[in-house]
Order: sequence, then structure tokens, then C-alpha cells
Amino acid sequence: MSDPDVRLTAWVRGQVQGVGFRWWTRSRALELGLTGYAANQADGRVLVVAQGPRGAGEKLLALLEGAEAWPPRPGRVDKVVADWSQPQERFDGFVER
Repeated sequence: MSDPDVRLTAWVRGQVQGVGFRWWTRSRALELGLTGYAANQADGRVLVVAQGPRGAGEKLLALLEGAEAWPPRPGRVDKVVADWSQPQERFDGFVER
């Protein structure tokens, strides 16, 4: 049985704008085979929306939370609030918005 596709919506708070965080997130998501985007929010957070296999989404969430030291995550993450749901719209690749 294959890993079902899910949608991870994560709001990342900390020093995450202007430090290459969206580019880093995009690189990790593409390595994991996820589609979606990372976008700066007006309140200083970065919104990450990623769709693909649940295991890949869980790995991305762990990276966003800093569970692994390599590759080093830019900036400083104070908190990640995550929500899981069914995939919605279709994305081509993973982009920075």
C-alpha cells in the first residue's frame, strides 16, 4: 500500500524572513518530492503549503521544526504550527511566493 497524499499547512514563526528560509524550504520540499509553496506573511511568519506522500510531509515538518541539524536551516524558528488535511488544488513543483 502506498503512502497516501496529504496537505501540510505550516505557519513558521521566528526570524524567517529575509534570511533565505523560503529558498531553503523549497529546496528541501523538492528533494522530498513535494509540491506547493512557501510565502512570507505580513505578520513576519512564513506560510508553507506542501502536498505529497504523508511520510515526505512529516519529514519536511521535522526539518522546519529543526529536528535535524543538516542541512542547516537559515534564520531562527521559534514555533511551527502545523495542520494536516486532504490535498486541494494541484501545484506544479514547489515555489517561493
